[in-house]
Amino acid sequence: MSALGVPDVLHHARITGVGAYRPRRVVPNSEIVAAIDSSDEWIQERSGIASRHRASDDETVVAMAEHASRGAVEYAGIDASQLDAVLVATVTHPYQTPAAAPELAARLGSRAAAFDISAACAGYCHAISVANDMVRVGTAEHVLVVGVEKMLDFTDPEDRGSAFIFGDGAGAVIVSRSEVPGIGPTVWGSDGEKKSLITSRSSWMELAANRDLAWPAIIMEGPSVFRWAVWSMATEAQRALDAAGVRPDELAAFIPHQANVRIIDQMVKALGLPKDLPVARDIVTTANTSAASVPLAMERMLREGEVAPGGLALQIGFGAGLVWAAQVVTLP
Repeated sequence: MSALGVPDVLHHARITGVGAYRPRRVVPNSEIVAAIDSSDEWIQERSGIASRHRASDDETVVAMAEHASRGAVEYAGIDASQLDAVLVATVTHPYQTPAAAPELAARLGSRAAAFDISAACAGYCHAISVANDMVRVGTAEHVLVVGVEKMLDFTDPEDRGSAFIFGDGAGAVIVSRSEVPGIGPTVWGSDGEKKSLITSRSSWMELAANRDLAWPAIIMEGPSVFRWAVWSMATEAQRALDAAGVRPDELAAFIPHQANVRIIDQMVKALGLPKDLPVARDIVTTANTSAASVPLAMERMLREGEVAPGGLALQIGFGAGLVWAAQVVTLP
C-alpha cells in the first residue's frame, strides 16, 4: 500500500493587510446611564469607557465585515479572487446557520473555503492561529480573517453589570505566505468550568419553550472576570512572548483585547512593558467589541501613525468560555 501524499514543506506566514469598520452612530455614556441608574463618571472609573459605536439595522454583521474586509484586501494589494479561505470570528451573527463567512465571501466575489469561529472575545486571535497554520502547511496562500460583532443586539440595556460594556464594529486582516516568519506560536487554552462568568442569560431552546423569558442577552460576573483576566492573562501573554523568543523591549506595540482599561493597565504592569511602548486603549471610544477589538485597535494604531509597519506586536484575546489566545505578530 502506497503512503499517503502530504505536504512536506512548511512556509512562513505574516499579516499583509488590515481594515476596519466602525458604525456611524456614536453612543456616549450619557445616553445609557438612566436605564441602569448610573453616571458617566461611574462608568469611566469602572471601565474606562466613554462611548461606543452602535450599528443600525442595515449595518449587519456581514455588512460590517464586508467593509472591513475590502479595506484589508486593498491594504494587502491583492484581489478578493486570490483568497483561499475566509474565517469570521463572531458570536453575534443572528443565524444558527448558515455561517456569516460564506455570505461574506460571496459578497467579495470569492468562492474560497469559508467558515465561522465561535470563541467570543478571543475569536480573532484563534482565527489568526488557524490562518497561520493553513498558510504554513500550504492549504492556503491568502486567508481573510475577520473579527466582527454586533454586541448591542445581545446586550440588556437595563443590566447594570453589562449594559455599558459593549459596542459594535469589525476588523479584518489578510494572512499571506511570506519569505520570513511574521506570526509567532499561539498560546491558547480554555477553562470551561468558569463558563458561567460570561454567558447568555438563557438558551434559544429555553426561549422557544417559554416566550415570556427575557431576551437571551449576554451577562457577566464583572468582578470575577476582572480578577481572572488580571491574574491569569498576563501570564498567558508572557508565555506568548517566550514562545516567540521576544523580549518586552523588542515590542513595537501591545494590542490586548479591549475589555477594561484597568485590566489593560494591570497587564502592562505585570508584563513589565516599557513605559513608552504604544498600548491600545481603544476601549475608551469603542467599548468592548469582543472578537473585533484587537484588529480594530491594530488598524487605528497603524492609520494614525502610533505604530509603524514592520514592528512586533503582542496581541491577546480572552473572554467567554472561558477561552484565550495570544501571539506575537509583525505589523503589516
